[in-house]
Amino acid sequence: MKKTFQQLNLSNAFLFATALEDSEICRLVLEIILGARLPKVKVHAEQSILVSSDFRSIRLDIYASDETQVSYNVEAQNDDRKNLAKRSRYHQAEMDVAFLKPGDDFNDLKPGYVIFICTFDPFGKGLYRYTFEERCLECDMELGDGTRKIFLNTKGKNDKDVPKELVHFLKYMEQSTDEYVTGLTDKSIIRLHEKVTELKTWRRLEARYMTLEEWVKDRSKDREVIAKQEAKQEAVFELLEEYGAVPEHIREAVSAQRDLTVLKRWLKLAARAGSMEQFEKEM
Repeated sequence: MKKTFQQLNLSNAFLFATALEDSEICRLVLEIILGARLPKVKVHAEQSILVSSDFRSIRLDIYASDETQVSYNVEAQNDDRKNLAKRSRYHQAEMDVAFLKPGDDFNDLKPGYVIFICTFDPFGKGLYRYTFEERCLECDMELGDGTRKIFLNTKGKNDKDVPKELVHFLKYMEQSTDEYVTGLTDKSIIRLHEKVTELKTWRRLEARYMTLEEWVKDRSKDREVIAKQEAKQEAVFELLEEYGAVPEHIREAVSAQRDLTVLKRWLKLAARAGSMEQFEKEM
């Protein structure tokens, strides 16, 4: 059953991105993940919600920086598409390009963290946290490029190896409820929950969420229709090819047709026509 805006967990990409647009929430989350106090964080909200031009996916992430000139890209991931390693590489490149202006020295590049919070185990090792840095294979020496990639897993099992606060935060990602927080003593998570709960009362955010949901639903329906059209077009071509090479003008006509009823009729016609000429005559 579809959840209302008020029922969303922080693992929901929309709520996560919206919440982390708040600089206090963003700083709280980063401090929990990194296990260190951070200075004031500036969130670049204009980059937090981006919709791909080809409608294949919706990207919701947060780009932030702090007063010590460290940049962070934080994203919630709910679907394991087996591409997070390359995706982290892309995000790091985006941050570097955005910071380094023409004429700047490469040494001006500031440290960067790419962080994915996953509701699945991205590497199958049962860890809550996977941290990667560039290192020399021959002598285990740090490259020193200032980059770090962190993959968090809400389904981790190594509770004794990570701070309790981090474990509680990862559990909170999927249980963003009063009931769960009631049993916690972590001040950071209690404060985080207070802020998230407040956000859920904002009508404009609820309206924004509903609009996005409708947009996604419409695009999903469009993709389904397109997939059916392409499947029928391909089936027509396969049947016609039994009569020989399909003339270009027939191929163009079939490819241009979007009416599923017409394509269905042409598919039946292609199956019984007996020749390319007969198909063209009756289509």
